[in-house]
Amino acid sequence: MKYVIKLCMLFVLLQSFQCENSNDNTTITPEQLEQKKLEILNYIATFSCENANGCNSIAFGSKPCGGPREYLVYPNSINQNTLQVMVNEYNQMDNLYNIQTNAVSDCMAVMPPSAIGCVNGVCTIIN
Repeated sequence: MKYVIKLCMLFVLLQSFQCENSNDNTTITPEQLEQKKLEILNYIATFSCENANGCNSIAFGSKPCGGPREYLVYPNSINQNTLQVMVNEYNQMDNLYNIQTNAVSDCMAVMPPSAIGCVNGVCTIIN
């Protein structure tokens, strides 16, 4: 009898560790990522800068081993909350795409730009 009780307890315990199935069957495609990226770049392009102090950068994309793929530069005249929401959505989509495709990357850390300039009204990374 003790054996049956222990077996039942073990069965209940193992059930509690069972993985949940995700109901999210959303598949992200490269085309969706590209479309979202263009939407963000077009949004940034609607604003201009006057000098380098009017520019900033934001981490963009999600490498499979963590960290951003790149940094986007943008003028401070932009609605930064709107940009942050758009970039967060893209980063989540990119991360989900990485998971769905078992993507790999070089795992190199991408650093924020050290110098940003305003060239002809457009924020630009200066090399």
